[in-house]
Amino acid sequence: MTRHKKILVVDDSVSVRQQVSLALIEAGFEVLEAVNGIDGVDKINRHTDLAAVLCDINMPGMNGLDLLEKVRADGRNVDLPILMLTTEGHPALISRAKQAGAKGWIMKPFKTELLVATVRRLAAP
Repeated sequence: MTRHKKILVVDDSVSVRQQVSLALIEAGFEVLEAVNGIDGVDKINRHTDLAAVLCDINMPGMNGLDLLEKVRADGRNVDLPILMLTTEGHPALISRAKQAGAKGWIMKPFKTELLVATVRRLAAP
């Protein structure tokens, strides 16, 4: 049996999580979901087999940039590809995300084909 690559989708919007998850599942990925940065960090720490993370910026509790910085500072997941998926296009936020180790930035609304192609590239062995 083929093992599917596991992707974590972190977004406080149920509809965005469903849209992203459906696209990734149809592309052959296994998908986990987290409702905010706190939940996302917890799932990253518990699931050591993640191939990539897609993370929103604006979320209650802990935002996506804080999640990114916390995960990178921890030291255990420095190579885990994290892709920011957001409505935010402010250059300072993009710069902060890149400095913290984000592997990419996709604007919402997104094209499903672009999202899937980007995740495939990031999750490649």
